[in-house]
Amino acid sequence: MKNRILTSSFGPFVALIANLVLAFAVYFVARIEFLLENFSYFSSDLSLSTLWGLFRGGLMFDQSAIGYTNSLYILMMLLPLWLKETRRYHQACKWVFVVVNTLTLVLNLGDSVYFPYTLRRTTTSVFDEFSKENNMLDVFGGELVVHWYLVVLAALMVFGLWKLYVMPRTEARQFDSAGPRLRFFGINLGLLGIAAFLTIAACRGGFTGETRPITINNANEYARRPTECALVLNTPFSLIRTINKNVFEVPKYYPSLQQASAQFDPIHLPDSSATGARTMKKKNVVILIVESFGREYIGGLNKMYFDGKYKGYTPQVDKIIEKSAVWQYSFCNGRKSIDGMPSILSGIPMFKEPFVLTPASMNDYTGIPGLLAREGYSTSFFHGAIRGSMGFLAFANKIGVQEYFGKEDYVKDRRFGGNADYDGHWGIWDEPFLQYWCAKLGDMKQPFMSACFTVSSHTPYVVPDKYKDVYPEEGIEIHKCIRYTDMAIGKFFAAASKQPWYKNTIFVITSDHTNLSDHKQYQTDIGGFCSPIIIFDPSGEVKPGMRSGIAQQIDIMPTVLGLLGYSKPFLSFGCDLMKTPDSDTYAVNYLNGIYQYVKHGYIMQFDGTRTVGMYRLDDLLMQHNLVGRVPEQAQMERELKAIIQQYMYRMVNNQLVP
Repeated sequence: MKNRILTSSFGPFVALIANLVLAFAVYFVARIEFLLENFSYFSSDLSLSTLWGLFRGGLMFDQSAIGYTNSLYILMMLLPLWLKETRRYHQACKWVFVVVNTLTLVLNLGDSVYFPYTLRRTTTSVFDEFSKENNMLDVFGGELVVHWYLVVLAALMVFGLWKLYVMPRTEARQFDSAGPRLRFFGINLGLLGIAAFLTIAACRGGFTGETRPITINNANEYARRPTECALVLNTPFSLIRTINKNVFEVPKYYPSLQQASAQFDPIHLPDSSATGARTMKKKNVVILIVESFGREYIGGLNKMYFDGKYKGYTPQVDKIIEKSAVWQYSFCNGRKSIDGMPSILSGIPMFKEPFVLTPASMNDYTGIPGLLAREGYSTSFFHGAIRGSMGFLAFANKIGVQEYFGKEDYVKDRRFGGNADYDGHWGIWDEPFLQYWCAKLGDMKQPFMSACFTVSSHTPYVVPDKYKDVYPEEGIEIHKCIRYTDMAIGKFFAAASKQPWYKNTIFVITSDHTNLSDHKQYQTDIGGFCSPIIIFDPSGEVKPGMRSGIAQQIDIMPTVLGLLGYSKPFLSFGCDLMKTPDSDTYAVNYLNGIYQYVKHGYIMQFDGTRTVGMYRLDDLLMQHNLVGRVPEQAQMERELKAIIQQYMYRMVNNQLVP
């Protein structure tokens, strides 16, 4: 029986190779776009040879992502079946190829816009992070308008994918025996086997048997600093390699937890001078977490930089700083809003992934609200967005917050403007919501502990219509929002100062994370974590002034409890800033597989195995790597290893309470 086929046996294989080269070109263009979109974050000392090294490393991650995402297409092209030998079948293959690679293109382009907020490629934790938000279409729509050129680029590239796609050459053939059919089957089966071997090797990142599947952390082999890992990686790979992954693994730096404790112990024991709960000062605690309030924007915290001429965008906060305790160096412990909550309120930093999105979030732990609630405090949390936004309600309940107030509660309060004060994107404008917070504090039984998270200094970076002429566009787009929120903070303190509870209150001002930057020193690996830590006590018990030490978000819990004279054990990975000598204060954070440890006047970068960077704190652009040449390095390594081992062990073994 004669059998008719339309393509040669090698035709689909040749077409497959040509089209996969086209996929590589798409990733290459997307990486170029990523670089250009975020050039200021990479431009410091970025030579052509450095760029070549980053892009060369990126090729390994691109081939892995292409192998994963195009595996169905590869299988369809090389299946040894007669069914595929039709033009209609190869049209279906074309659709699969174009749709899949369009999706990966969109992911890469979109992540180039999101990068300034996180300084890393997006992982699967983003789906949990925004799972309860109902305004994502609105936010994405706004970003599409602002970044219209990316829409045009995507359209052109998809058009190119379609037009440049190589279809297998077709020609009619006739065979009079089973031999040609068997040869067709054998050749295609062999080609499929070769393709399968190459695809698996590409996905794993190598051909040798010793090669384990590459992970995000492997990008550090090609990058000089953690931020550059984003140029090596691609977003589809980052998403794929973080699906259902075990986040925390306990290292064996020390034989036992007890030996690690000799270097670092997160359990804070009561001061030997305290005799019990009766010694506590029942002062109110008010913590203001300002959205995206990077240290860079605050003039009062930058007097030592920019030749003393920089005024910043926060005249109201600057007035508060004059009466507050602040630190020469201060940092956040994560790059997302959901990182800020555990750090500020529970003393838990972000390592590897946001704590609240990991299985460890189901462990037993508490925070400032829960500890103070046991001492008779009334505790509350305020957030201008809808209830449940960002998972804050769940976390607040977990750590002992008794009352939660969101957008719905504001709208119900007839003393204020209701839905008319909704910004149309995230929540209630900061000015009215902070006034609402002040009013509600007056309704609470003292002593109280309350935290408020603002929303206005956030993409899409708009201010109320009545303030558009008052706070016009200047510098970068967030600056007008910072000025607006600063005004709202000033009005909050003006209103609070008239309340009977004011002088019996400890105020803390910080940010959830940093944001857009227009100064090089705040675009470095450590500069992207520079946040304010401001402690203000109207009674004067906390001496104001700039201290020479290092402060971080996870210090807030032990510092506040120390100021109150809290006399029971608790866990925090930070220190009491009022009792710890400036020389012993420190900061720790995690970026793209690298732990950053700040102490003794240096910034140490540690990849989990070895120190890869050592910079002086006054090397503001991080230009001089002193690894191996600093005597403090060995001690810093011992301390950081103890912090990591304590963190991982306690996460895995549910030991986040004393």
